[in-house]
This record gives sequence, C-alpha cells and structure tokens, in this order.
Amino acid sequence: MTVRVAVIGSGAIARDHVSALARIPSVEVVYVFGSDLDRAASVAALAPGAKASTDLAKILADPSVHAVNVVGATPDHAPVTIAAGRAGKHVHVEKPAALTVADFDAMVEATEGGGTSLMVGQTVRFQPSISSIGNSVAQGAIGDPRLIHLSWYTGHVWPGGWRGWQHDKDRSGGHPVHNGTHALDLVTWLIGRRPIRVFARSFPTFAAGMPVHDSFHLTVRFEDGSLALIELAYALPQSGKMVRRIVVSGTSGTLAHDTGDDPGLMTDTTNAPPSSIEDAMAHQMRHWIATLDGSATPIVENWQVRAALATAIAAQQSLDTGRAISIGEHR
Repeated sequence: MTVRVAVIGSGAIARDHVSALARIPSVEVVYVFGSDLDRAASVAALAPGAKASTDLAKILADPSVHAVNVVGATPDHAPVTIAAGRAGKHVHVEKPAALTVADFDAMVEATEGGGTSLMVGQTVRFQPSISSIGNSVAQGAIGDPRLIHLSWYTGHVWPGGWRGWQHDKDRSGGHPVHNGTHALDLVTWLIGRRPIRVFARSFPTFAAGMPVHDSFHLTVRFEDGSLALIELAYALPQSGKMVRRIVVSGTSGTLAHDTGDDPGLMTDTTNAPPSSIEDAMAHQMRHWIATLDGSATPIVENWQVRAALATAIAAQQSLDTGRAISIGEHR
C-alpha cells in the first residue's frame, strides 16, 4: 500500500521532512501546503509529483490523502491537527506538539478519539546514540533508571538568531517549551515515569541582548523520586554546532554518551553534525509510516508527550515566578 501524505508547512523543517519522506518507497508526498505558494513549490520540488498549495481545506477534503504531517509554526499545530483528525487523516506533528495541555488533549481526541492516530515528532529519540541508550534501558541493562544528567550545547540559531514569533512567549511557549521539549521528552522517556515537579533558571550566555534567554537549567523530579538535571544552552557561536553529554544512572549500572567521542573530523570550520545523531529524521519518518501500516508499535507514546509538555509549561512558569512548580498547577 502507498501512503499518500500531505505536508503542512514550508519552512526549513518542512524541507527536512519532505526529503526524508521522499526516500521511503511506500510513500507519496501529494501536497506541500504553505501561505506563500512559491516557497511551498520550492519544498514540493524535493518530492517527485508533489503539488504546492495554499488551500488547506482542499487538501484535508481530498479523500486520497491518508496522512498529514504538520510542521508549521507551533501556534498552528493544534488547529491544523484537529482539522486533519476530523477529516479522517492520520497525523504526525512536530514538537512542541502544542502550547497548552488542553490543546494537546483536544488533538488526541480529534485523531485517536475518531479512529485515526497521532504521533509527535520527538526526533531525538531516533538519533542512533539515543536510540541505543533507550534500547539498553528498556532491556534492563542498568536496572531502574534513577538519575539523568543531560548537558546540551548547540549553536543552531546562530548567527542569524530567532525570528520574532520565537521571541514571543505567547506564540512559542517560551524557551523551555520551544526547545526544552526535546530534552524533557528524552528524560521522561528514559525514566519511564511521570514528572511531578520542576525548577528552572535561565540566563544569557552568548546573546545577552536577546529578549529570550538563550540558556537554562532544569531540575525535574519524577513520581518515584528519580531526578533529571538538564543544562540546555543555545550558546555556541557557530551555527549548526552541537556538544552533548548524557549520563543515565540506574540501580545496577550507568550508560553514557558524549558527542565529543564521535569518530570523524571536528573543527571550528567543519559544520557536519555528530555521527551519533545522523539521519534521525529519516528514521523518524520511516517509523511513523511503519506505525500506519501496522508493522511497528509506536515508540513515542502520547502520555509521555503530554507529561513532557506539561513539564515544559511548568518550567516556563518557574522562570516567571522564580519558584519550583508542581506539574499540574497550570494548563
């Protein structure tokens, strides 16, 4: 069976998604939607036969479209996902899935509640190094995970900086939601339990004049007393650079990975990503399609996504108030 997919979004992330989907033999990218037809056409050109469109209603009404991949700006995720679910489409949506827990619940209800499916694109889980750690934890290699220490520096947004909507907390959710969702989903997945309390602090490291601080620390406590310590900084001056170290300690062992140990050339002038994160988007898209044809069980569970989103929202509340926040004091 060929899975016919419409991609909703025409930015840089949409290009990554379309390129990955175009590599899957059982997938046909039918449409690329964007508010600017020329930009949508540029993205559609990455997949043979894909059509550019500015008419979302027409795309969702097309009975030949089986699934919709929502990769636009975060404020659009909930309304587009809900509309697609009500139109009978399976949905994949980029992170962060929504700006509120209530919106995410409505997205799940519109899709899974109506007999289709919803998968959130937590790409980090599909990076080879993280996938290996996740498999080892699931197989009991370290017993029960009790402590995660994650230190993650990147220069993804530099030197150009973020666009205006990413500076606006009402539209992006703030830095813990917009970017911290990656880390919070990762630790929630590996611990395998619900976060109950978070404390956050932020500070400017590289972009002192930016309205949103580029770095923050999080302390997350889980329902069984497990702990995650997260240091996340978009502070490296070289765009595209990444330095990450993760340590997962359990009752009978410890797992760790450091991108500095990856093989290959690493200099101030090279811009290749670490080999340990290579091709994660392709792995993610193949997994999504496999869940649609029933050949794979979803790796990303929506209770985990919901818990990580609630924690990210609480982390922003912690930044705003200067106090630790119990998960659930917010919507």
